[in-house]
Amino acid sequence: MVFAREEAIQAIGVGRGAFLDAAERLQRQGRLIRPRHGFYVIVPPQFLSWGAPPPSWYIDDLMRFERRDYYVGLLKASELHSSSQQAVMEFHVVTDKQMPRIQAGRSMIAFHYRRDLADVGSGVEEHKTDTGHVKVSSPELTALDLLRYAPAVGGLDHVATVLVDLASKLDAENLAVLSRSFERSVVRRLGYLLESHGYSEQVGLMRAALGDLSSGWVELDPTEAKDPVFTTKPMERDPSWRVVVRRTPEMDL
Repeated sequence: MVFAREEAIQAIGVGRGAFLDAAERLQRQGRLIRPRHGFYVIVPPQFLSWGAPPPSWYIDDLMRFERRDYYVGLLKASELHSSSQQAVMEFHVVTDKQMPRIQAGRSMIAFHYRRDLADVGSGVEEHKTDTGHVKVSSPELTALDLLRYAPAVGGLDHVATVLVDLASKLDAENLAVLSRSFERSVVRRLGYLLESHGYSEQVGLMRAALGDLSSGWVELDPTEAKDPVFTTKPMERDPSWRVVVRRTPEMDL
């Protein structure tokens, strides 16, 4: 299904030039893709019209080739946790290296950087795929990441929509533990959104872990604080999470 260039050259016993010529010919025919320099994925017949197999079939091999830890997260993780939202257009991967996007057939693989990936290891699960397994963020880690990377996943309105569907799957204790590895502003925004939609039980321990918040306020949507349309008097100041709400997020229905 996947192979590295040097391994293939050694296995079939051809020169580098001959291999590259053959690989390029197969790529033109749509039978092979090269997501990264030196890394190839065979396109099975059933996916020829797609231009590539699903990223979940080869992302684990790709990240092992890159020698990087990772997990599939954000909207793709939400979908894998049986979210009722429509299938997402981008395949989101969180890793400890800044990497450019990959267009693989119909799929776009988007990478998001987190330096201290080991700190959230307790929130990473293994899911089986048709070709092996893939690392996926737990519902709790997914929820926190959605707020941390909100601009990259469609903004706060879309995040709020996904959270409502994901909320019932959240474990309060796991959420509190993982929240310690996130910026306090992210935790406060998540807590406000969940509590405002009736999920107080899920965020109680997380709120207790934050401790005293009397020193300042945080914007629910930082982009609105710079928008002239929203710089008038805030619509709401939530006293529990000390979050400034200039506009109630609109759900994507």
